[in-house]
Amino acid sequence: MASKNVPPRLGRGLAALLGDSAPQASADQANTIIPLPVDQIDPNPFQPRTSFNAEELESLADSIRVQGVLQPILVRPHPTAEDRYQIVAGERRFRAATLAGLTEIPAMRRDLDDSDAAIVALVENLQRQDLNPLEEAEGFQRLLDDFGLTHEALGYAVSKSRSHIGNTIRLLKLPDPIKNEIRSGALTSGHARALLSAPNPEVLAEQIIKRALSVRQIETLVAKAIAGRGAERRPSTKQPDLVDLERQVSEAIGCRVSITTTRKGGGELSVQFRDSLQLEDLVNRLIRKPEPMTAEE
Repeated sequence: MASKNVPPRLGRGLAALLGDSAPQASADQANTIIPLPVDQIDPNPFQPRTSFNAEELESLADSIRVQGVLQPILVRPHPTAEDRYQIVAGERRFRAATLAGLTEIPAMRRDLDDSDAAIVALVENLQRQDLNPLEEAEGFQRLLDDFGLTHEALGYAVSKSRSHIGNTIRLLKLPDPIKNEIRSGALTSGHARALLSAPNPEVLAEQIIKRALSVRQIETLVAKAIAGRGAERRPSTKQPDLVDLERQVSEAIGCRVSITTTRKGGGELSVQFRDSLQLEDLVNRLIRKPEPMTAEE
């Protein structure tokens, strides 16, 4: 059952955005592939991908020169210019086709508004794994800011969990030097997520690059840093065995932990979390519902 907080069009997913649920006559017309002059087509203003590899584009252009464009691009009528179109999906193919010297390119037309065009462009890149983690985060943030989507509605539209949306957007809070390393590919999304909790992220980022540390290794270092920072703030009167136990638990769960005891042998264990997303991650780990691991992890 779809959530009442999710707009119906988004709740039906990408198929609805592409017109698969339209009346038969409209769907048949929408699925027609037509040749469009490349000089009548403009780039997608909502393109989440900020860089295109020149060598890969030239390689695709070579293939197009021999085989042609095997998959049509998706366009929509330009919202402000008559007899022009905007790319919705397939900008890489369009760029390669122009490099190959084509004057026309096969295209399918959809009547999409700005929010739908932005979502389709983001989903296409996610499915092709063409985006680096920051481009994905910026794409999510733009949809939230520009079109007023909730995390839940956006999750339905791009087939991602709410926690994935939130954790990805949090990457935008990392220091600029770390963001640059993510864009260059020196740091993976797994590394970046681990660094979000670190009290000294830039120092740890340098260690990742110099020592080629894995995601699990950096998670261990971050947990130790969190536990150590908590230990520095504890009163010196606490029993050493409790301090050590706090450190072990903090390292295990990646959150600062405090343990107090009573004379009767009971006590209290408290866990400090940074925000609701870290709390959700912690609960998922405790009840054995971790997010799916990526290949890099």
